[in-house]
Amino acid sequence: MNDINKLYELWLKEATLDADLVEELNGIAGNEEEILDRFYRCLEFGTGGLRGVIGAGTNRMNIYTVGQATQGLANYLNEAFESPSVAIGHDSRIKSDVFAREAAGVLAANGIKVYFYPTLVPTPMVSFAVRRFKCSSGIVLTASHNPSKYNGYKCYDARGYQMTDEAAERTLGYINRTDIFADVKRMSFDEAIESGMIEFIGEEVFNEFYDACDLQRLDKDICEKSGLKIIYTPLNGTGNIPVRAMLARLGLKDVRVVKEQELPDGNFPTCPFPNPEIQQVFELAIKMTEEFPADLILATDPDCDRVGIAVRHNGEYKLMTGNEVGVMLAEYLLSRRKALGTLPEKPIVIKSFVTTDLIQAVADKYGAEVRNTLTGFKYIGEIVTELDEAGEADRYVVGMEESYGYLSGTHARDKDGVVASTMIVEMAAYYKSLGKNLVEVMEDLYAEHGMYINTLINIGFEGASGMEKMKNIMNSLRNNPPKEIGGLEVTEVSDYLTSVSRKVATGEESAITLPKSNVLQYKLPGGSSAIIRPSGTEPKIKIYVTACAADREKATALSEKIGDDMKKALS
Repeated sequence: MNDINKLYELWLKEATLDADLVEELNGIAGNEEEILDRFYRCLEFGTGGLRGVIGAGTNRMNIYTVGQATQGLANYLNEAFESPSVAIGHDSRIKSDVFAREAAGVLAANGIKVYFYPTLVPTPMVSFAVRRFKCSSGIVLTASHNPSKYNGYKCYDARGYQMTDEAAERTLGYINRTDIFADVKRMSFDEAIESGMIEFIGEEVFNEFYDACDLQRLDKDICEKSGLKIIYTPLNGTGNIPVRAMLARLGLKDVRVVKEQELPDGNFPTCPFPNPEIQQVFELAIKMTEEFPADLILATDPDCDRVGIAVRHNGEYKLMTGNEVGVMLAEYLLSRRKALGTLPEKPIVIKSFVTTDLIQAVADKYGAEVRNTLTGFKYIGEIVTELDEAGEADRYVVGMEESYGYLSGTHARDKDGVVASTMIVEMAAYYKSLGKNLVEVMEDLYAEHGMYINTLINIGFEGASGMEKMKNIMNSLRNNPPKEIGGLEVTEVSDYLTSVSRKVATGEESAITLPKSNVLQYKLPGGSSAIIRPSGTEPKIKIYVTACAADREKATALSEKIGDDMKKALS
C-alpha cells in the first residue's frame, strides 16, 4: 500500500495537464480504497489496445496513460518502419476527442505523420484509412458498447486489422520502458497541424468508404421498390451520418431516426448500456412505431462496428440475435449470389468459433467453406488479408461474430456496422418482396436445419479482487473439468491455452490449430456445447451456451439447464 500511496503522491505532483484529473486526485485524498482501485495496476495493453474507466491513475483512461501508450507505439513504429504514419479516429465518448488529439500530438513529436479524421467516425473507417493511406498503424479512441464511464484505445497494424500478438508484445515492451511523465514527447495539436505532421482526412475519403460499401449491394433497385419502413438509432454514437448516407443511397423513402439518440453524446442519457444486444436500447424506437409502424429497427453501437435489429412480426417487435442475423446474411448472400451467377468457386464464410454452427449447415447447402477463428475480428481480418494477398479475395463472402459484428467486402479489416446495416436492409427488402419478414425467414431456416439456441451469459468481477477471482476460476475449471453439464455427459474438453482437445471416453488427444487463448470448451452430445472465456476488454467471464434440439421448446429448456450448471461452476 505504501508504494501505491507514493504513486498517488507522484500523480498529485505531476498530473497537472488536465484539470479534471487534478480535481479527482484531490478528491480521493485519504481514501485508501479509491486510491488502490486507481493505482493497483496499469491498464493492460494487448492486441485490443487499452480499455478502462475514465479518470486519474495508472488503472484509468486519461491523457497520461494514452500518452504513455502512444509513446511506446511511436518507439515501436520508428524501429519497425521507415517513415511511419498513423491514421487516427475517435467516437462520441467522453474525452475521446481529447485522447485522439493527445495521441496525434505525441506521434507528431516523434516524427510520425498522422492522418486525422476531423470529426467522429465509425471504427471501420479507421481500418479503411490505414489501408487507404498505406499507414503503418491506426488508432481509434473508443470503448465500443461499454457504459459511458469507459473509454479505450484500439490499435491497428499496417494491414488494417487489430495489432497482432507479436506487434502488441513489442509495443508493450516499449510502453513498460516509458516513464509516464518524464519520457512522453508532446507537440501541441495546432503546432503539429501547422508543421504538416498532422493532416486532416478529407471528404473524398468518406465518399470512397461509402462507395466501397455500395459495391456490396446485390440489387440496386430492390430497396426503393420495396416500400420498406426503417427506424434507425445510432445510440448517440458515430453511425448517424454514415449509416443514413447509405440508407439514402439505397433509395429508401421511409426512414425515421430516434431523435433522443441521434446526436453524439458520450453520456448516453437514454441507454446506459449502449449495446444493440440488449432490448433496452430499442425502447424509444419501439415507442416510435405507435405512429410509424416500421418493418425494421436498426441500432448501431457508439463506434458503429456492430448493428442489432428488431423486426416487426405479428404486430410486435422481436429482437434478433447476432447469431440469427449472421445466419440470415450467410443464407441471403450465398443464395442470391448463386441465383445471380456471382457466387465464386469455393466460396468462404468466416466466423468466430463461438458463433453458431448453424452457419455450417447453411454453407454446406451452397458448397461454401466455413473457417472458424478465435473471438476477435482481427482473426477474420487476417484471413481476408491472406485471401487478398493470394489473389483470392473474391472467394470471401462474409465474416461474422455472434456479438453483432459483420463484414461484407474487403474495404475494411474489422467489423463494419455501416456495410452491415446496408446489407441487412437490402436483405429485409428482398424478403419483403417475397412476402416474408426476417423472423419468418429465420423460422424457415430452423425448420430446415434444426433448432439452435445460442445464449451468452456474462458474469462480472469488479476491482482488484475480481481479476484474481477470474484467474482462480479458470485455473480451477482447467484442472477439474465438469463431467456433466445440463444433464448431458461432457464428450470432449478443449483447452485453447494448451492447444489440446481431449475426448473424454477414450482419452484421445488432438491439437487445436488456432492461436493460444484462455478459453475452455465443453462439447456435449447432439451438437450442444459450453464455452468459457474471460473478456479481453471488460472485467467479466463470458459463457457461450449452444443447445441443439428438434424444436424450440426442447432447445430452450436444455439451454437453461446448461446455463444454470455453468453459472454454478463459476460461483
